[in-house]
Amino acid sequence: MVTLNKSNKSLGVLFIILSAFCFSLMSLFVRLSGDLPVFQKVFFRNLIATFISFFVLLKTKDFKVKKGNIKLLAFRIISGMFGIIFNFYAISTMSTYSDATILNKLAPFFAVVFSIFILKEKTKWFDWLILLFAFAGAVLIAKPTLNFTESIPSISAVLGALFAGLAYTIIRRLGFNGERSAIIVFYYSLVSTIIFLPMMLLSYEPMTKLQLLYLLLTGVCACGGQLAVTKAYTYAPAKEISVFDYSQVLFAAILGIFVLQELPDLFSIIGYFIIILSAVLRYLITSGKLTKTA
Repeated sequence: MVTLNKSNKSLGVLFIILSAFCFSLMSLFVRLSGDLPVFQKVFFRNLIATFISFFVLLKTKDFKVKKGNIKLLAFRIISGMFGIIFNFYAISTMSTYSDATILNKLAPFFAVVFSIFILKEKTKWFDWLILLFAFAGAVLIAKPTLNFTESIPSISAVLGALFAGLAYTIIRRLGFNGERSAIIVFYYSLVSTIIFLPMMLLSYEPMTKLQLLYLLLTGVCACGGQLAVTKAYTYAPAKEISVFDYSQVLFAAILGIFVLQELPDLFSIIGYFIIILSAVLRYLITSGKLTKTA
């Protein structure tokens, strides 16, 4: 197991904020790329990440996965693929870009739940209470209706967060096992690109040069975000640093207002506040800054 210290935690915080900025830009470029098929967007995103992570590994000339990590890596790839499909669909179809972003930020809460089973980490009563509180915020943002079709984008965003939370937990398990960040990113990107290729070709639509540029930038930002978040969760557990991932909400709000001219409604703003407050409360409790007896 990796021993947590102040130096590791500081690095985890730094990398989680960097990943939040990269992922907010990634989501923005996905939105700007317009009404293209989801598999087309996902393919280009992972294709670029494959090339970048390949050249990172090329410096070491070591592409080997550590013994015993192949099965875990396979589960990380599968969970990541489902997560990105649901997330990209939500980003492309929800009424506002910032709504999709904040719903995706349920991922750290799911990571806490999955850590019980995968990492054997203990949870307390407040973990479940705060999780329910966060989901109340998600309901305000999603505004579910009896019309299932209208609710699909919001449901997709939550499912994207669920699979992302699973992926984050597996990443931490791989970190415990000494696996390198670049290896995790490279094999996830490579395998998913190969799998998404036929799906992309079947639904391919011609792109403008600007749309192609946006998709290429999506891949660059995604790779930066993946490398950073992988580093973050190998330095510190989710319960210690996940609150800082919510800086992405701030980045998304600023980009949404000034680039997309999107303003969230009152219910969404209240939902943002509840989810962020949930994350802050959990961080304060688990770090012992709010109470030492919880």
